[in-house]
Amino acid sequence: MAKLKSIIKIEGTLDDLTFYKGKEGYLVKTKSGVSKKRIENDPAFARTRENGSEFGMAASSGKMLRQAILNLMSDAKDNLVTSRLTQVMMRVKNADTTSPRGQRTVAVGILTPNGQQALNGFNFNDRAKLSAVLLSDFTLDTATGEITIADFAPNQNLAIPEGATHVSLESGFLNLDFATGDKDLELSPITNLPIDNTLSTVTLTPAAVPVGMGTQAYFLKIAFYQEINAVQYPLNNGAYNALQMVGLI
Repeated sequence: MAKLKSIIKIEGTLDDLTFYKGKEGYLVKTKSGVSKKRIENDPAFARTRENGSEFGMAASSGKMLRQAILNLMSDAKDNLVTSRLTQVMMRVKNADTTSPRGQRTVAVGILTPNGQQALNGFNFNDRAKLSAVLLSDFTLDTATGEITIADFAPNQNLAIPEGATHVSLESGFLNLDFATGDKDLELSPITNLPIDNTLSTVTLTPAAVPVGMGTQAYFLKIAFYQEINAVQYPLNNGAYNALQMVGLI
């Protein structure tokens, strides 16, 4: 490693040299000479291959979940949701204490208390966590997926972003088999309310209980809108929308 002393500050790779910015300024080092073929075959890189295999599986499991709830997540996510969810899936995979190293899976880990604890409560939009948006308690019926928010007044029980005039609430009930990829998502009708002090009980009941033999997960989504000339428009392209997994069995 050497320091780069030049008026031109560059980052990246040129021939066999890699330029990057570190704590001590702009640095340069030689590019690693380990070939892909060696990593794939050399016994010295067995741990690397095992880690790579498990990481790829965790990333695939995260993608599986995101695709299963696409109808909910399309306007309630942040730019780093893919990497954040992969990190969580790695922790779920680590809960698999029966499979050999390199073959541990989310499908096994999610069946354990530690695996479920790692994933349950995940917020798909880190800019709008549900606990910071919904200032009210709610109940979840795990048999039906029904979510109930009693004594709910939007103007009092929400952290309201500037410009919002209406709010929509929706629940989701998912059955997802991480081993096979089989999935079934049932959604509740959307409850849309003006943001005022009107008190009501919000009941979000999915259309049916999803079929399948996989993991059952429950979701609550809150989305904000601005009404202009009797038409409601998504507020700031969903930047303030919250979506959280609120239950997992």
